[in-house]
Amino acid sequence: MPHTASLSRDLQTDEALPPLLHSLHELRSSVLSLASNHEYIFSGSQTQDISVWEKQTFTLKSTLRGHTGSVLALELAKEKDWLFSSSGDSTVRIWSTAELTPLYVLDPYLETGAGDLFSLAWSPSLQTIYIGCQNTSLQWYDFTSSSFLLSSSSSESASSPRLPPSSSPSLTDLASIQLQGSGTSTPSTVPARKAHKFFDSYPQYERRPADIFARNPGCGPGGGTLSDLDHVPLLSVPPANVIDSAHYGYVYCMAIFERASGSDSDAYQGFVQLATGSGDENVKLWNCTSSGPVLVHEFPCANGAVLALIAAGDTIYAGCQDGYVKVLDLETKTPVRTIIVQEGVDILSMSMLDSDLYTCSADGWIKRWSASFDCTASWRGHDGIVLSSFIDYNKNIWEVDPPAPREEVGGVLPSVGDTMTYALSKFVSIPSVSSSPAHTEDCRQAAIWLKKCLNQLGAHTSLLPTGEGKNPLVLGTFQGTLAKSTPKPRVLFYGHYDVIPAPAEGWDSDPFTLTGRNGYLYGRGVTDDKGPILAIACAAAELLSRRALGCDLVFLVEGEEECGSQGFGETVRRYKDAIGDIDAILVSNSTWIGEDKPCITYGLRGVVHCSLEISSQFPDLHSGIEGGAVVEPMLDMYVCFAWWDVLEFNDYDHVRPQTQEERELYKLLAEVTQRPAASLSSRWREPSLTLHTIEISGPKNATVIPGLVKSQVSVRIVPDQDLDTIVKALVAHLESSFEGMQSPNKLKVKVEHSADWWLGNLDDHWFKALESAVQDVWDIAPLRIREGGSIPSVPFLEKEFGCHALHLPMGQSSDQAHLSNERISLENLHKGKAVVEKFLLNIAEKFSLNG
Repeated sequence: MPHTASLSRDLQTDEALPPLLHSLHELRSSVLSLASNHEYIFSGSQTQDISVWEKQTFTLKSTLRGHTGSVLALELAKEKDWLFSSSGDSTVRIWSTAELTPLYVLDPYLETGAGDLFSLAWSPSLQTIYIGCQNTSLQWYDFTSSSFLLSSSSSESASSPRLPPSSSPSLTDLASIQLQGSGTSTPSTVPARKAHKFFDSYPQYERRPADIFARNPGCGPGGGTLSDLDHVPLLSVPPANVIDSAHYGYVYCMAIFERASGSDSDAYQGFVQLATGSGDENVKLWNCTSSGPVLVHEFPCANGAVLALIAAGDTIYAGCQDGYVKVLDLETKTPVRTIIVQEGVDILSMSMLDSDLYTCSADGWIKRWSASFDCTASWRGHDGIVLSSFIDYNKNIWEVDPPAPREEVGGVLPSVGDTMTYALSKFVSIPSVSSSPAHTEDCRQAAIWLKKCLNQLGAHTSLLPTGEGKNPLVLGTFQGTLAKSTPKPRVLFYGHYDVIPAPAEGWDSDPFTLTGRNGYLYGRGVTDDKGPILAIACAAAELLSRRALGCDLVFLVEGEEECGSQGFGETVRRYKDAIGDIDAILVSNSTWIGEDKPCITYGLRGVVHCSLEISSQFPDLHSGIEGGAVVEPMLDMYVCFAWWDVLEFNDYDHVRPQTQEERELYKLLAEVTQRPAASLSSRWREPSLTLHTIEISGPKNATVIPGLVKSQVSVRIVPDQDLDTIVKALVAHLESSFEGMQSPNKLKVKVEHSADWWLGNLDDHWFKALESAVQDVWDIAPLRIREGGSIPSVPFLEKEFGCHALHLPMGQSSDQAHLSNERISLENLHKGKAVVEKFLLNIAEKFSLNG
């Protein structure tokens, strides 16, 4: 069953759907572009015309003709009463919105060599029009330039001959008309279109250059009237006003940011910035000056071509080809969220109404998104593709209400707290049981889901393959603000998305359906380790939304932890460059020692898991016939364990002695847990041997001598024992003990996996920053505890990256990890998120002061 990746909640109601007010129909043509002022709606069509509709009556007022290609973009200069239109004919036309007449024709540099002119953006303060071109160039024309002012003055004083309305001139007559003026700066007037190198070309054998007479001399392809061919002043983009290869793809969309004096962001006062989106899957940000745009940042979107852009405050919304909307923060130069609108369906147009975002997709659907990125309404607006604001053979007008006023969080994006439990419900629903081949695909889907989840929350994400038959790692990086001049610390969070099996017996609810009861969330993985993963991810997203993430947080989440982390080490080494340098490691994969006092874990035991197999040369036998005549494998296994002396191989001489500080700590913890201090010491800091299973061949009844006996054992090791020494000593002890029996049976010993012990550094600033964060959130100093269990990846990551690890448990001791009715407290989950936020702020502040 497919798992929905979107973190946006569906908050739609029937009442939320806006009513359809009116439909404006274009006959035999698609609408490709829209613009409106206080009086008119302008619609650019595929058949080269611009329809002008009165807003009050919804009637057709006029048709602006002149383009000989599809009208791809419309842009208003409201303060000048101008309308810009760009077309597939490689021209930009400027119209008067007051008189509904043509004013100028603007040719891009290279004219038709620029290709289709996909996008326009007007800067009122710079009085400049920016043009996004098919040939990947970014061009602009300054209407305050001396050449334009001189041209405008000359054209106004010139005598421009006009044809009598009743005349029917030939195209030759029209082409011969010249505007009478003085000087080379006077703009020439030209026919309504220029010759196209392809469409106006002659057969090759004629060896003639392209001209407008190569087409049908009756009229242009749009069926224009004589008035379409009236002459208007011609302007040209100068060669200096061109950035070639501004993108490595067509420049499909643009958005202007005007920051006037008195802007909230002092750093941007008086700035004009331009955002451009392209088929190269990137959004580029340019500082616009009187001398032209200067590239300041590039946002990789990695979700197909960027087809639509819209600006709101200091935020860019980028609509992508694959059905994603990237939310990009301008001040910190970071992606803060990804909205999955509809995977695989292009986002072709977007609009903003206050804090509500409207997306228009290629399947004809329109969706409304709240400031918290939840879908509050969706409706099928058209039967065709929605390209501009709308596209098929008509324009539909909907009555939409602005959202209710909301309280800003830090003046930027809203809290993502509500996202956490919603995301956890989806994460838990994926039965990512790594030990079961039946759930291999579920594990892969969990990795894909988590990758998309982290991406939506603002991280750059990828999957790292670990080898055939193994589950991939999820790598996600939340990048801290780029505005800081000091170096940023980089923290690696390690977790795992795989879980152990959850048989239905013993559960009070479906283990793979998140269920809330009495302040707890129940489900497999909620405390180990899916809940903590999402709490920490949402903490990073929250800081991003507040522009407060002063460090990089790198997620490294594996899918084989419950099976010994197979392939983890090799994959980390292989992709170490992609992971980058790491300053500290954060883990959250255990629970408190009690119910009401927060803890920090600073130690883990190591482990050696070993399998034994004793087999005879005979098959299973009947004890009534062969009993006493053969050496039984089961008895050999029993004797092997009976002779087992841990002291012979477990290197007790290297166990780190207990300090007086530890003794005092164990006394304190004994009071909290009501357990003897010696018991805690035995569980946490002393070695142990455990016999886990004994399996036999045959029908397993009381009359059979099994021919094969298997068992599994583990040894827990502690500081300062050497892992390799223990492994070798364990195997040697088993083999020598069996050899001493002089049994005809055979022994096979296999070390399944091993992990080293780990002990944190309680004196470094990383631990103190975490301890301070816990105290600030819980209003109590955390208990310092150790764990008797093992996490193989923690000591490995410490050694690999040469830094310290920190372990923040979120759950309570009664969370039932690995057992039926696994749970986590909602309070612990939310406060765990808050602790991580505070910890990351502490670290960023520490580095800033030291920097």
